[in-house]
Amino acid sequence: MSTKLSVNINKIATLRNSRGGNNPDVVKVAIDAQRFGADGITVHPRPDERHIRYQDVRDIKKVINTEFNIEGNCREQKFVDLVLENMPDQVTLVPDELGQITSDHGWDTLKNKEYLKEMIAVFKSAGIRVSIFVDPVIEMVEGAARTGTDRIELYTEGYARQYASGNRNSAITPYVAAAKKAKELGLGLNAGHDLDLNNLKFFKQNIPWLDEVSIGHALISDAIYLGLENTIQIYKRQLAE
Repeated sequence: MSTKLSVNINKIATLRNSRGGNNPDVVKVAIDAQRFGADGITVHPRPDERHIRYQDVRDIKKVINTEFNIEGNCREQKFVDLVLENMPDQVTLVPDELGQITSDHGWDTLKNKEYLKEMIAVFKSAGIRVSIFVDPVIEMVEGAARTGTDRIELYTEGYARQYASGNRNSAITPYVAAAKKAKELGLGLNAGHDLDLNNLKFFKQNIPWLDEVSIGHALISDAIYLGLENTIQIYKRQLAE
């Protein structure tokens, strides 16, 4: 099956914010990324707005016609309000702590079952598809199925780290098991974090029913050398059957 590539443009906003002004223009990058073949655009606004700003989300929503995915911490009411205001195709709930540099773990879907059920219902009742960040642990996938979420997003930093050290078979094993369990339970399957041109194809080959990957840092870094249009097409080829 075809796996969608959603391009996370947070790093574009980081570059813009480092200098002030509006160069590079994140809205134009969103428009261009979809023109270059991205199947979706992902943004992850944080409370300190250190990269994507809340206004960026509003501006991007007005101009793109591809899938829009907003990631973030639903413990922040401001985030919840932003999502409901902009009605993306998908919201991805991530258990970030305040001030966290980047996401580094999935939800404990057992301890947070009732909370997640409540929050997921808020978004689903508005007609927004919900995905939650989950580590590749069978119990966490089973717990996710009991929250009412539509999809899970497997947190792939552990896979990327082991793959880079040469242990690609042991790296992929827990992810295949988690992905099979998700499929068995009727959950859609996304993946993200530290996926790149070195490890993406192997991940897809072992989990061919993967619905979507969200890639930002590596893709934007590659684009510095290869150009954004070319980079998006190269990543899409890694996901091709």
